[in-house]
Amino acid sequence: MHVLKKFASLVTTTSRFSAFFSILFLLVFYGFSSGEEWDDGFILVCQIFSIIGILSIVIRWVANFQWKPWVLLYDSLFVAYFSITASKYFEGDLAFYAVFLFLFFVREAATFKINYKRTGFNPAQLFILSFAFVIFLGALLLMMPNSTTSGISFTDALFTSTSAVCVTGLSVVDTQFAFTTSGKTLIMALIQIGGLGIMTFASYFSFFFKGSSSFNNRLYFGELSNENELSNVFSSLKNVLLLTLFIESFGAVLIFFSVPSELHSNFFEHIFFSIFHSISSFNNAGFSLYSSNLFDPRLSFNYPFQLIISFLVIFGGLGFPIMKNVLELIFYNVNRNFKRLFKMKKSVHKAWIINNTTKIILITSAILLVSGTILFYIFEFNGVLVNHGPIGKWVISFVGSVTPRTAGFNSFDMSALALPTILIMMFLMWIGASPASTGGGIKTSTFAIACLNFVSLAKGQDRIEISKREISSGTVRRAFSIIFLSLLTISIASFLLILVEPDKRPLHLIFESFSAFSTVGLSINLTPTLNQYAKYILILLMFIGRVSTLSILIAIFTQVKQKNYMYPSDEVLIN
Repeated sequence: MHVLKKFASLVTTTSRFSAFFSILFLLVFYGFSSGEEWDDGFILVCQIFSIIGILSIVIRWVANFQWKPWVLLYDSLFVAYFSITASKYFEGDLAFYAVFLFLFFVREAATFKINYKRTGFNPAQLFILSFAFVIFLGALLLMMPNSTTSGISFTDALFTSTSAVCVTGLSVVDTQFAFTTSGKTLIMALIQIGGLGIMTFASYFSFFFKGSSSFNNRLYFGELSNENELSNVFSSLKNVLLLTLFIESFGAVLIFFSVPSELHSNFFEHIFFSIFHSISSFNNAGFSLYSSNLFDPRLSFNYPFQLIISFLVIFGGLGFPIMKNVLELIFYNVNRNFKRLFKMKKSVHKAWIINNTTKIILITSAILLVSGTILFYIFEFNGVLVNHGPIGKWVISFVGSVTPRTAGFNSFDMSALALPTILIMMFLMWIGASPASTGGGIKTSTFAIACLNFVSLAKGQDRIEISKREISSGTVRRAFSIIFLSLLTISIASFLLILVEPDKRPLHLIFESFSAFSTVGLSINLTPTLNQYAKYILILLMFIGRVSTLSILIAIFTQVKQKNYMYPSDEVLIN
């Protein structure tokens, strides 16, 4: 039995290498193949990798008698799919072999364990490096011949990849005509990786900012808490994935039925349009398959479609912890009312189901949405709204209030906006979405904490109190650090853009800086006209805005241990 297990371990290693090379082969084939002369070789390689995959699974089944139910289910479906793929009916179908290789890669990647502590990087550094790696890899993949219609430079590929992974939406090339279906699919995948990467990794990363212990004591996942709490973290991440896929799928269905099929040449194109825009909107990416974005004449007056996109943006921008907290309240009230209606056993009363974070974010988001809609309606009534009816004016105003909150979709001509509207949009872009969401900006909770601090200072209070709870001093310090660092970064970037683009209007360049840093994607028709230096400034700005300036500082500076003593306090004259 010992020999069998050692043999199974050797087979596992071989299978992992095969899975890695199979996915590379898949990328090369779809990125560089130019004709049917590749097909026979592709199928032969697929068959070799398929046999390796199936044999490795069977050997591991025999060697390991402690099977996990979900692994056994996946493997059973995997073997069944192989049986169908290898049959004569699908013998020459490349798509089925491509799916098989992808499932094979997922199967092996899921069994690979990484010891983060041995990497030599702290979580903040891993967080930043992982984003940089995905961006660079995405740029290389976008440069493959089959990804574009007529080729693309490395700078433009890097810009597009950064914009997709950082879910920004700024484009230096026309997505509709510059990329093939493979290239658009790759962009969609990068958007999903960027969005989910933020949501899942942020859930882990939030543990490093809790409590009074030093950051150094919370560096690695195994040191966060005991095993049960760590299990809850993984359960939470699973819920993030399931909720994301559910909302995106539901949004894709709604988009499919809200857009006339006549707009697309075939059924597949109609489905692809629905899925792409659902993923792009929920992840607050702002990428569209039309050159004019949502301002395209075929979409700008489709108000149901505009509202679907807007609500997907809102849900993605709220963040998973907030959606989870709201769902807990809904389920609790439904369960209590159900038991009360049928006179069942009274449910146990729960206090503080909605926490202060949820209250602050929901109230702040509602105020920003309502005030932004009203102000947009007032300032653009005779402007970009002039061609819309009474209902349409309010819908487009609502879209104009939602999308600056890091989404980047535009249902109107950006170059025709009034100056007050542009300034309001810059303010909304700067605030952005909510923590642990797919959006950027300083976050709604940061802005709310700063406002509450102003009020408490004006009242002569020495602390912030909400709903019989006191906001910790550490939270207030982080909020003002984020605000200062964001304004400093945007100011430096705006200054550099004005230097390298002296012929452009300064206001438009400043707007571009706010849009890039907050990962919004709105532009006053400026991005494609920028020179190479300006593009790299925006690339760096999008990256900094997505990983956050605070994370970069934590990654750079050595963390100190918490001191067990305190010096006498002293007041410094600041006003």
